[in-house]
Amino acid sequence: MLLANTYHLALRPGEEAVFALGGLHRFMGWDGPILTDSGGFQLYSLADRAQVSEEEVIFRSHIDGRLVTISPERAVAIQESLGSDVAMVLDHVVGLPNDSGVILDAAQRSVRWAKRCQKAAKRADQALFAIVQGGLDPELRKWCAEELCEMDFAGYAVGGLSVGEHPREMYRILDVTVPDLPTDKPRYLMGVGRPEDILEAVARGIDLFDCVIPTRNGRNAMAFTDYGPLRLRNLQYERDDSPLEPGCLCAACRRSRGYIRHLFMAGEMLGPILVSLHNLQYYQRLLADARKAIEADGFEEFRQKKLAGWKATKDEG
Repeated sequence: MLLANTYHLALRPGEEAVFALGGLHRFMGWDGPILTDSGGFQLYSLADRAQVSEEEVIFRSHIDGRLVTISPERAVAIQESLGSDVAMVLDHVVGLPNDSGVILDAAQRSVRWAKRCQKAAKRADQALFAIVQGGLDPELRKWCAEELCEMDFAGYAVGGLSVGEHPREMYRILDVTVPDLPTDKPRYLMGVGRPEDILEAVARGIDLFDCVIPTRNGRNAMAFTDYGPLRLRNLQYERDDSPLEPGCLCAACRRSRGYIRHLFMAGEMLGPILVSLHNLQYYQRLLADARKAIEADGFEEFRQKKLAGWKATKDEG
């Protein structure tokens, strides 16, 4: 599944242009599933450019400075024009840690906005997912989950995590939130993450993830492996003739670590492309193996083995 960003596509080329070109699937030449976020994360990532009211959010564009308004109804309308398979409700995301009053206000507003999004949705072929907020407050998370579950959405996401808190805090909140979400509908942890965080979340019942880490780290010369990440700008890889990871069948692993390091040191764009492709392949393989382990009733052994491999590399470092 691909994720496309509602806020950024609304700015350029504009959802009208995507609609005129046949929707996101045809626009990108992708016949697999597509999920669009709502723009809610930009309330956090672009907080200095956003003004939030009960009615809507007004952003000042980071591209040309013009004002862009996104309400719950507008967020749904944009996503319906984009034509994604899964659309997200507009939620209010705040950084952590934060004042308890700010977190309460954001969680309550997220529930009210979810109702408005559900009422505005018109496409029967687009699944609308709700998003549970509530910061690091277990009772607030449970309340938010219960309120949203009563509305009977197609799927449920846990949002507002991996925004500054320690991973242990994220796991604690998942422990109290996921049990309140339906087991017969997708459960989606937004913005996560590191391979170890993904396996910890799978162990707690999460099904879906999204994160920029595979490609962002790939662009910055970090390759993921079962033995920990490789930082390919390091001198130790200059004459290393081995692949990024033995046994990997991606395009990058047909070349040597020394060659890929050379691409980065020379400023060649092929370097970031190759390592991004490897990281995406690694994540896909990790989750495919996790599914097999679950089916074989061996996920816990699989999880412990992976965590031990990553930890051993850190301890050696």
